[in-house]
Amino acid sequence: MGSLEQRSPTPSLVEWEYVPAPEARDLVRLRERYGLFIGGEEVEPLSDEWFASISPSTEEVLFEAAQAGPEDVDRAVLAARTAFEEDWSRRPPAERAKFLFRLARLIQERSRELAVAESLDGGKPIRESRDVDVPLAAAHFFYYAGWADKLEYAFPNRRPSPRGVAAQIIPWNFPLLMLAWKIAPALACGNTVVLKPAETTPLSAMLFADLCRQAELPPGVVNIVTGDGRTGAHLVRHEGIDKVAFTGSTEVGKLIMKELAGRDVGLTLELGGKAANIVFDDAALDQAVEGIVNGIYFNQGHVCCAGSRLLVQESIYEPLLAKLKRRLSTLRVGDPLDKNTDVGAINSRAQLEKIRELVASGKEEGAEIFQPECRLPERGFWFAPTLFTNVAQSYRIAQEEIFGPVLSVLTFRTPAEAVEKANNTPYGLSAGVWTEKGSRILWMAERLRAGVVWANTYNRFDPTSPFGGYKESGFGREGGRQGLAPYLRFEEVA
Repeated sequence: MGSLEQRSPTPSLVEWEYVPAPEARDLVRLRERYGLFIGGEEVEPLSDEWFASISPSTEEVLFEAAQAGPEDVDRAVLAARTAFEEDWSRRPPAERAKFLFRLARLIQERSRELAVAESLDGGKPIRESRDVDVPLAAAHFFYYAGWADKLEYAFPNRRPSPRGVAAQIIPWNFPLLMLAWKIAPALACGNTVVLKPAETTPLSAMLFADLCRQAELPPGVVNIVTGDGRTGAHLVRHEGIDKVAFTGSTEVGKLIMKELAGRDVGLTLELGGKAANIVFDDAALDQAVEGIVNGIYFNQGHVCCAGSRLLVQESIYEPLLAKLKRRLSTLRVGDPLDKNTDVGAINSRAQLEKIRELVASGKEEGAEIFQPECRLPERGFWFAPTLFTNVAQSYRIAQEEIFGPVLSVLTFRTPAEAVEKANNTPYGLSAGVWTEKGSRILWMAERLRAGVVWANTYNRFDPTSPFGGYKESGFGREGGRQGLAPYLRFEEVA
């Protein structure tokens, strides 16, 4: 009998690494300075003040933007008022719709440029800018272009008319998308706009000003004033505005409410959140884990409706936690312009310090922290995906909005206990429910004090669906037919 043929030993597992796949940065041609967009033209600020816009991933100065002062805000509001009274409100609705369609198509045509600008200026991964922010922004303009000549059908037995000049203040987490949420319904209803973008992310707004020129939008219909909170305060206090739409922190929202008290100025507020993502024992765990990760680590947790509290039924706590930790270890943190990146840079140094302070408080109060091994870049503002267990309802990390990639895990036994814990927060913006039982989804949705309840998914947005909150998450709705109403006055028709 011949000797047995010797087989070669089994090769060891190969360690696979992603090859960097950066998007071309030169798709955006940055200028040294960007002025204010007033009356269809870019103008120098009368304040003669400028501020630097910094890339959060490298800390390099990208460009300088104008710091609008009181006189600049006066010019912008006057331009908007003139355009409203002499042109835009008098145009046939179908004519207004044509401009909205043009803007939507231009966003699509320049989508790569806009996506790079969002990631460069804001720090979010290019995949999210490319696949979520820019397409949704275009979709909002398409959607509201369709409503422009159908307002009387949207609100039967009432005669709608535009409010006038809308002052709009948007945050830094979704600069282009929030711009679309605000401007598209305002223009469709016949209003003119003065928009103030966040001081850390003005780039996409200035590129949108170029889109307005390219679309040949009448001068003064859209005006953009950049600056910090002082510019926003000047805009809110201005006597020439008819409507304020604000997305941002609850603290600033309260100040705006006080300022507008007693004035005939419409107001919608979309503020903070501390959403609960609730997983029942009959849920598909692998699907739920993906929803949990998308709910809190999407856009580095810089999402007002982020699922920052995870409520898990006790019987599945351990297997779900094991799967979740394993999934966190696969997340890639790094260059926002790399198509492989899952978690990008924190938007600013100030936001990074806030995240660090709240995470430190969680450890001091007794919660157990888990962070996967990941090498953070040396320059820029970065924070590793973080998960806390053994969290009590009273801990700051379970009550305060962190606005970062930090998840707090709590448990529950019964649906009633899940509802009680989910509602035990001053906020009420969103929630998620994971279960195979449709009846349980409906039962939970009726009892959760949240403006949006997702079932077996999370962070799904559509221009046809209204979005907004309860309690300290604000009031009013953006998106859908309901998003038109704040920009209209109504006269009852007998």
